[in-house]
Amino acid sequence: MTVEAPKRDVTPTPARRNRGQLTSRGYRVFQTVNALVLTGVVVLTLYPLVNIVARSFSAEDYIRSGRVNLWPRGFNLTTYHRVMSDPTFWTNYRNTVVYTVVATAISMVLTVCYAYVLSKKNLRGRGALVGIAVFTMFFNGGLIPNYVLISGLSLRNTIWAVVLPNAISVFNLLVMKSFFESMPAELEEAAAVDGLNTYQTLLRIVLPLSKAMLATMVLFYAVFFWNSWFSAYLYLDRSEMFPVTIYLRNLIAGATGGSDVGTASEAALQIAANIQSVTIVLTVLPIMLVYPFIQRYFVSGVMLGAVKG
Repeated sequence: MTVEAPKRDVTPTPARRNRGQLTSRGYRVFQTVNALVLTGVVVLTLYPLVNIVARSFSAEDYIRSGRVNLWPRGFNLTTYHRVMSDPTFWTNYRNTVVYTVVATAISMVLTVCYAYVLSKKNLRGRGALVGIAVFTMFFNGGLIPNYVLISGLSLRNTIWAVVLPNAISVFNLLVMKSFFESMPAELEEAAAVDGLNTYQTLLRIVLPLSKAMLATMVLFYAVFFWNSWFSAYLYLDRSEMFPVTIYLRNLIAGATGGSDVGTASEAALQIAANIQSVTIVLTVLPIMLVYPFIQRYFVSGVMLGAVKG
């Protein structure tokens, strides 16, 4: 008795079709082009940063002649030593840390509360509140009225003159509002059934599920306040209250003015040659050290807030 072998199923299943697409010539071409494009983006992004770091450690002659590319030439620490040996630098650096932490905390509290309220579609006057926020994106009181307001409130030469005027970013507010709207309404309904009020629902249910969005907003606000200098330049008169950005700005102005004098010393010329590079490195270094720890939250948070599910 002859037993026939079972026939092999050659019907193309979705899995087989996907494997065929992944190994097709067109897909391999796509991968190659994609890799080349991304490599070019990485090079264009990293080259300016690496060049700035190299210039900050290079000697004045090489910087002025434009011979510094990716590696320091005539290794020199004159400017770093000049900046970091000044006690005022560390005082202003501490001020920047304090301003950034306080301002970011205030901004996060206000933005979360405002965005959570705006995400409720049954809220009376919701349209007016959204309109007020959006209106400030296109129109503001102007520089002089803001200065008069800060002076009238006796906020000059205080930390509040730096942290309060820009406490809420409307862009961040709208992104967070969109994220809260995308959350399932059943979660809050279940919380209400369990006896939680609005504040408890926000603190115990909504915020723990919003870690990615919160990390993204913290990064946005922290970078903004860390780099901010104009508010401090307007409202602060005492040098011991300046942020480090004002200190470095004054250092650049002083070094640039000194370099125009024919009798300037060699150290002064060195400082004037690479002071901009040194200030950029010292300013962005803390953010660069913090970003890798919240990068995974940053990517997912932007995507969650950008598209309403």
